[in-house]
Amino acid sequence: MTRVALYARVSTQDKGQDTENQLFQLREYCQRQNWTIAAEYIDHFTGTKSGRDEFQAMFRDASRRKFELVLVWALDRFTREGVPETFIHIQRLREHGVEFVSYTEEHFRTTGPAGTLMIAIAAWIAQQERIRLVERTKAGLDRYRRDLEAGKAQSKSGKNLAPGGQRAVFRRDEAIRLRADGMSYPAIARELGTSTATVHRFLREAGRAS
Repeated sequence: MTRVALYARVSTQDKGQDTENQLFQLREYCQRQNWTIAAEYIDHFTGTKSGRDEFQAMFRDASRRKFELVLVWALDRFTREGVPETFIHIQRLREHGVEFVSYTEEHFRTTGPAGTLMIAIAAWIAQQERIRLVERTKAGLDRYRRDLEAGKAQSKSGKNLAPGGQRAVFRRDEAIRLRADGMSYPAIARELGTSTATVHRFLREAGRAS
């Protein structure tokens, strides 16, 4: 019986998703294939970073030959880092004798003749989704700046003050970056020295509230 590792991931940007929804289908699939589940790895973090705790633990266990195959719900649950990085991760698994299979994408696997090619295509698509997210964020910032110049958007918070009572500059780019990394509104507010309401209002107007 093939020993399998299940990997599931959600981030703060994945609205309505839950790792249990992914894992339920993966467990059923393993049962139908007569595969043994050797381990389950679950991350609650953005897929654009490979430093996820469970992601790294999975590779450590792969090097110890604890399983022969990694099963994910979809390729973008595995990573959204882009084509080169995705190939590096999959190659690392294969160097340890571990294959890769995507449950919802029939051809995105290393076990079939066209698997490597299809995985490259899917990784490219995932990368394009990330690029579009960045573009939408930039468009939101541009729209907010235009509103400011036209006098349509004004900060009403009195808490974001610099020494001497003057209003400090709100670092909008930094707020969006921190939110994209999964940081909460209160944590962003503390980091930027402003109020949670100001952070939430700006991200909402910039199209980044979630």
